Amino acid sequence: MGLYNMLGDSISDTGNLIRESPIGSSTPFARLPYGQTFFKNATGRCSNGLLMIDYIAYKDRDADFKHGVNFAVAGSTALPYHFLAAKHILSPCEKLQTALFMVGEIGGNDYNYAIFQGKTMDELQSMVPEVVHAITNAVKRVLSFGATRVVVPGNFPIGCLPIYKTAFHTNTLAAYDENQCLKQLNDFAMYHNEQLQQAIQKLQQEHPNAVIIYADNYNAYQHLLHFGKSHGFDTERACCGSGGKYSFNMTRMCGAPGVGACADPGRFLSWDGVHLTQQGYKIMAGWLVHDFFTNLHCHL
Repeated sequence: MGLYNMLGDSISDTGNLIRESPIGSSTPFARLPYGQTFFKNATGRCSNGLLMIDYIAYKDRDADFKHGVNFAVAGSTALPYHFLAAKHILSPCEKLQTALFMVGEIGGNDYNYAIFQGKTMDELQSMVPEVVHAITNAVKRVLSFGATRVVVPGNFPIGCLPIYKTAFHTNTLAAYDENQCLKQLNDFAMYHNEQLQQAIQKLQQEHPNAVIIYADNYNAYQHLLHFGKSHGFDTERACCGSGGKYSFNMTRMCGAPGVGACADPGRFLSWDGVHLTQQGYKIMAGWLVHDFFTNLHCHL
């Protein structure tokens, strides 16, 4: 496969936000310490270096990076769906038939914004059908352009992220699981993922000539936590942040004046409390590649 196309948010944005948004150059992602480890300068990636999509692309020996395309934008939501048309994708072609399209992660920001605006769990669950519908519409649009290999990632266990563990910290021990993640938020992420997987199964039945695969970000992240604990990583704190148990403060986030990064990002899983370090993404990507690449008939 010689072409990788990615639709999604900050999990996979390799620089579109800072290049295309009017405010992009003023965001923290446009300056150090973002990008410090691999690139030595900020590229717009929401990490200290490479993302999962970078590692997944590098796994294909035959990849032609001259034609790689990434439409992911940090902060993107699943609703409404406009980004493909805005990119002037015109018609199917031979390259699309051999491309790997990754449609997502999409939907996480819809939920993030709702949660931090105080929506109840019932209100959040009522959003899921709409978000999943928007994701399936995005997949259908990609298929209509001629794509035959599509990967649709699920949501992360958001109850494990420092941003959420800081915002919803409680002294109630029963609120946490064995990984010290917030159960209720993780249960919601699983609910979304279950609905998404059902939708993917239906899409596969409707498009038997394509291969549509669910990428299990949830369990990949759980693997990351177990791996991190057994190999001496800091699995709790953000590398780049300030204050509190999780080194995260919403008013003094990574990239803010006076907020620096840890000395060794390679020993941390969380980069800024929201996104992972390069090392964290590398470990997750390795798990995901072995989980879904054989089903896509790809060469490793």
